[in-house]
Amino acid sequence: MLRCIAVYKCAVSHTWDKLYITNSSQHKLLTLARDGSVLATFTDPALQGPGGIHVTPAGQVLVCGYVSNTIIQVDDEGRKKLAILATKEDGVVFPQSVCYNRHTASILVGLNNNSILVFKVTPPITGS
Repeated sequence: MLRCIAVYKCAVSHTWDKLYITNSSQHKLLTLARDGSVLATFTDPALQGPGGIHVTPAGQVLVCGYVSNTIIQVDDEGRKKLAILATKEDGVVFPQSVCYNRHTASILVGLNNNSILVFKVTPPITGS
């Protein structure tokens, strides 16, 4: 049976065995297996209106909370929040995209107002 899942943005794990999908209208991060089965459904008050998503080289998942004005880090299973990395107090207002640059140990956040924020990560994001 084919199920319909409202997809806003998606990212693939570096091992190609998981697909992470943001469902903005239901405030969920879904983790799917290769066969399309749902491995995990993540919700959290700090993640409202999830949008942009990125998988770090360590396999951790970074997600933009467009409505909650947050960037959160989730484990590679898509089950557990590891950290709130940035909030409105840090200048994150309507984040749309996120990316981790391991060479500069920085998180880049694209905002709705056509600007980009750069956050230095200390210590750098490493293995899961």
